Amino acid sequence: MEVMKNPKKKAGDQSLGVLYGKGKVRRRREWRGLPDTMYDFYRWLGLWGLMAKTSMGKGFIKGLFRYRWMSNYLAVPHMIDKFTIGMRGESLRITRTAMDYVSKDVAKVINQCLRADSRTGNDKKYSDRCVMVDENAMTSFLMGFPDLIALEREIPVQFAANLINQFSVLHYIDVAQTYGIPGDVCPMPEVEAGASIEDDLVVGGRCAVQVNTTCDGSMMGNGIIAKRLERQYNIPTFQLAVPIRHKAEDVQEYAAEDVKKAIAFIEEHTGHKWDWDAYFACAKRINNTTRNRMEWLDVNSTPYPQFVGAVFSLYNDTNFMGNGGRSAEFPKIDEKIMKLVHKGYEKKHMMASEYRHRCIVWGVQPQYVIDMLYWMIQCWGVVPLTDMLSMVIEKEIAETDTPENREQAYYDIAYLMQNMIMRNHTHGGYETLVDQLWDYCEKMNADMVMLWEHMGCKALEGMHGQFEEQARARGIHLVWVCHDLVDPRIYSRQAIRDQFNQYMRTVMREEPLDPTIEVIPDNEAW
Repeated sequence: MEVMKNPKKKAGDQSLGVLYGKGKVRRRREWRGLPDTMYDFYRWLGLWGLMAKTSMGKGFIKGLFRYRWMSNYLAVPHMIDKFTIGMRGESLRITRTAMDYVSKDVAKVINQCLRADSRTGNDKKYSDRCVMVDENAMTSFLMGFPDLIALEREIPVQFAANLINQFSVLHYIDVAQTYGIPGDVCPMPEVEAGASIEDDLVVGGRCAVQVNTTCDGSMMGNGIIAKRLERQYNIPTFQLAVPIRHKAEDVQEYAAEDVKKAIAFIEEHTGHKWDWDAYFACAKRINNTTRNRMEWLDVNSTPYPQFVGAVFSLYNDTNFMGNGGRSAEFPKIDEKIMKLVHKGYEKKHMMASEYRHRCIVWGVQPQYVIDMLYWMIQCWGVVPLTDMLSMVIEKEIAETDTPENREQAYYDIAYLMQNMIMRNHTHGGYETLVDQLWDYCEKMNADMVMLWEHMGCKALEGMHGQFEEQARARGIHLVWVCHDLVDPRIYSRQAIRDQFNQYMRTVMREEPLDPTIEVIPDNEAW
C-alpha cells in the first residue's frame, strides 16, 4: 500500500506522550495551535454547560445520592478529550460536533430516566408516557408513537458509563456472579442483570419491551430483569423475539407479526394509538441517516478519509439505533458534519503525519478503551476506516404513506431490528460475519483488519480459524486484539495496546510515528 504523507506541519504538541502522567487525567490539555486550541476549549466549556443544565433536571439531586452510576458522568469532558488526541482542523470539528450531540442525547436519557423514576423525580404523569426498552433494542417499534418516550434506563448504567470510567461496572459484574451467574458469559448482559439484582436501575413507565438482542447472554439477563419488573414493580413486559436467521425470507412474516403484537401491547398498556404520519416522518429521517452514512463511507474509501474511528460508531449508534428517526434534531447535525467532511476532503486533510495502513475494525469493541482507534492513527499511522458496528443497513425503507406501505412498514420495522448495530453481523450466518468483511475491505481499499476478540462472544471466537485462513489467502494483514468488553481486570488498556504494538513491530517491522505514546500510564485512569 502507498504511504500517504501529510505535507502540512501540525501546530502544537508533536510528541503526545507529554500529555500523560500517572494520575486520573492528563497533565494538561493539548496545545493545537491558537485557532484549534481556542475552538477545542470553547466546546469543552460548552460541555460543562450541558452538564450543569442536566443537573437541574427533575430528580437529579436525589438520583445523585441514590444511584452509584451517577458520579461517573463528572468525567465526560475527559472521555471526549481522548477522542480528539492529535486532531486539528476538520477532524477536530467533526469529532466535537458528533460527540457533543451524543453527549446531549445521553444527558436527555438521564433526565428522562430520573424524571420518570418512582424513587427520584416521581413524575407519575410523565412516567405514564414512558415505555421501558432494552439498551440493545432498536427503538423502531416506537416510531409511530410520537407522544411516548423510550425509557432507555440501561444506557446510563452500563453502555455510556463504561465509556467514561473503565471501572464503572465492576461492582455489578461481581454482584451477578455472587448470585450464581457464570463468569464466562458476555459481561454486558451480566452487568445489566447485576444492576437489576442490586436494584440500581430506575423504575418507571407503563410497560416494557425486551428484545432478544444481541445474543443468548442478553436473553439470560432479560429473564432476570423481566421477573423483577413484573413481580415487584407490576410493569408488564413484552418479549419481542427477533429472528436470528435474518437473511432468510421464511422468517420475515413471523418477524412482522411479532412487531404488530408489540405495537398492540404498547397501545393496550399506554392508551396511545399508532400514528402513521409520525411513523413515515421517522422513516424519512432514517433514510436520510442511511444516505449520509453511506456518503461518509464513500469518502472514507478515498485516500483522504474524514469521519472515522469510535466517534463514527458512537454517533451512528445514537442516531440510527437509539434515536430511530424519532428526533428532528439529528438531520441538522448530519448536515453540519457533512459540510465538514466535504471541506476536509477538498483540503486533503489528514489526521497524522503519515497514513501507512488502511484498516477495517471488526468484532465487538471494548467499551473501556474505545478511544484506542485514534491512538492507532497517531502512534502507528493506521487509519480505522470503519468498524463492524457502523456497517448496518444500506437500503432505504418505505417512507410514503400508502395502504401498501402501511403493511410494508411492519416488515421494515422488523428489518431495522434484525439489522441493528452488531447483531446484523454476529447473527445471520457465515456470510454476514466473514464474507462481508472481505467485501468491505475491497470497497474501502483496506490492507489491514483489526479483529477485536471479545472473550465472551462465542459467535466470533468460533470463526477464528476461518478469518486467519481467508485473510492470508487475500494478502490482508490481520491483527487479533483480545479484551473482555467492559471488564479491564482481564485485559488492561495497555495490555490491549501491547497486542497491537507487538504485531506492528514483529510482523510489520515498523517503528511508531510517535513512540512517546506506545506505552501510556492510564491503567488506573478513568
